[in-house]
Amino acid sequence: MQLKGAGNMREKRVDLKIPAYVRETLAALETEGYQAYCVGGCVRDAVLGRIPGDWDITTNAEPAQVERVFAGERLVETGLKHGTVTVLLGGLPLEITTYRVDGDYTDHRRPDAVRFTRSLREDLLRRDFTMNALAYNPRTGLVDICGGAEDIARGIVRCVGEPDRRFQEDGLRILRALRFASVLGFQIAPETAAAIHRNAALLQYLAAERVRSELTKLLCGQNAGAVLREFSDVLAVPIPELRPMFGFAQHNPHHDRDVWQHTVAVVAHIPPEPVLRWAALLHDVGKSPCFSLGPDGVGHFYGHAARSTELADAILTRLRFDTAGRTRITQLIRYHDLPIAPEQKPIRRLMNKLGVETVRQLFSLHIADTCGQSAICAGRVETYRQAERVLDALLAADACFSLKDLAVNGDDLLALGLRGRAVGAALQACLDAVMDEAVPNDRTALLAYAAENLQRFANS
Repeated sequence: MQLKGAGNMREKRVDLKIPAYVRETLAALETEGYQAYCVGGCVRDAVLGRIPGDWDITTNAEPAQVERVFAGERLVETGLKHGTVTVLLGGLPLEITTYRVDGDYTDHRRPDAVRFTRSLREDLLRRDFTMNALAYNPRTGLVDICGGAEDIARGIVRCVGEPDRRFQEDGLRILRALRFASVLGFQIAPETAAAIHRNAALLQYLAAERVRSELTKLLCGQNAGAVLREFSDVLAVPIPELRPMFGFAQHNPHHDRDVWQHTVAVVAHIPPEPVLRWAALLHDVGKSPCFSLGPDGVGHFYGHAARSTELADAILTRLRFDTAGRTRITQLIRYHDLPIAPEQKPIRRLMNKLGVETVRQLFSLHIADTCGQSAICAGRVETYRQAERVLDALLAADACFSLKDLAVNGDDLLALGLRGRAVGAALQACLDAVMDEAVPNDRTALLAYAAENLQRFANS
């Protein structure tokens, strides 16, 4: 859909797909004599042909008037100070916000005060990006005063009005711009990009949780690599540990890129899952402090996996990752340069140590890491693909790689006369024997093995 924007208030007849409960809400407000439009990201997504995650409505009705219109529905006073009432229709939340003009943003995050207005135009002009300054009513059409529809058609992220002012109002808009560019595959307009670089320091005022959320979405976008490459200085504000990677030559035949460009390539080659993308971003964050140059002029990074794990843990803790997510990411980083042999025994051991899901993710990280290296390493990809096939074959065969898969249990070993710690030692020995393919995972065979080694287990 190609729709040209306009500097004046204009309505363009288009038919966007809107859920019935949203149409009914618009109609209810209009029946009472008020204006009402879908607005912002939901309209943007509808224009793009995407299904919006939620719907927002803007209206000239003030909060008390909105509450009277929907007096028979469940209401949540989400943010009356800023003119927002949430109406629950059939259990589905719908935010309804009064047209407003924002005051000063002294905290660079939220307006100190707002002023309600009767003008939709004024409301749209306070918004962040042109593609989000769109309003839509199925009866009257699309309202586009900033050229947002044209920017969507051209794939451009552009600030409404003066970019510096928009970012100084709310520093989170910097990360939102990068996220939109990454997720939608858009380019950031030159004047908007320049303002992002100028105002990057504003990110220090943001809550860690908001930074984490936006960065995660950015990293999982289709255009993440390009965004990381162009705006590395911006990312280094919330994650200063990245800065030593920029331009750091590796002086190694296995690497034809500096540490940061290698990292960007790894991010671009790994599946867009949050754990994987964060592991890719931070897997070499500890390389530069571990650098040494051999007498032959070849660079080495001994111990960098351990150092990267330490730094990554500190970063993820600072960004308020939950324990499970932080543990999974740092585990992948710790083992990202572990040699992988496409054989059953070592892969059984890995499955036992890390679990199936983590092993599969580790193989993905190895593949992406190799894709970010020089061409002489390309053959390793097939090795990791073979390892994936071995893993699949082991799972298909119900291979034993944990105590819960073992054909004997603690009661069986108690029946043999073992007690206390000896039971655990015997179970682990049985599991090791199975994983080493010395004993089949068969109850009779394992009981015989345990009986033969009873004295050794009893003395453990």
